[in-house]
Amino acid sequence: MSQLRLAIIGDGKMGRLVRAVAEEQRLDIAAILGRDQVLADGISATTLRGATVAIEFTQPDAAAANVRACAHAGCAVVCGTTGWDVERAQVESDVRAVGGALLWAANFSLGVHLFTALVAEAARRAKAAGGFDAHLVETHHAAKLDAPSGTARHLARAAEAATGTSIPITSVRVGSVPGTHALVLDGLYEQVQLVHEARDRRVFALGALAAARWLAGRRGVFTLDDMLSSPGGA
Repeated sequence: MSQLRLAIIGDGKMGRLVRAVAEEQRLDIAAILGRDQVLADGISATTLRGATVAIEFTQPDAAAANVRACAHAGCAVVCGTTGWDVERAQVESDVRAVGGALLWAANFSLGVHLFTALVAEAARRAKAAGGFDAHLVETHHAAKLDAPSGTARHLARAAEAATGTSIPITSVRVGSVPGTHALVLDGLYEQVQLVHEARDRRVFALGALAAARWLAGRRGVFTLDDMLSSPGGA
């Protein structure tokens, strides 16, 4: 694995938290690029200052350009921005074309990836048993832009792949909730709920930094599943 020299793209809540946790872990932070600096100076080998991996938490309208710029500058990217699904396939193709590296995830909580497998299995068993309707409910802070969340869409796809049926999603935006996702299996006289609750945004920063360590020195397009299934995992 290559030595990790980190760039942080985005100076919102997640960008600031990634910086704080990276400093706690005494990681080498080469550059911190907020929105104003990106708009003024762009993302390039010069502004990245020798970073080997960038962690990108910004806005849906900025993510595609940011990832492409990092790839062209020879910097791998861990991207946690959601809400730009329509562009992502083309961006992934562009990253491969220039020999870059990208790991995107809708949610960097490692617990969510365990939860995804549980959701798929529970939905499959509920369908086999019969008499249950499946529904996903996701709750996030009032400032979250995309609804449903990227995590909710990911969970729904996992359940739908297991059952072959569509899973509706309800989105709630309220207060300062970091993120709660629930699979509801509702029967005539009973209900089963599986819930994942993020208690602190630090869990996302820790996962993103683990992904950055794993991605350093690699080439290609990856997911957290690739990281967790590789020798040594996270």
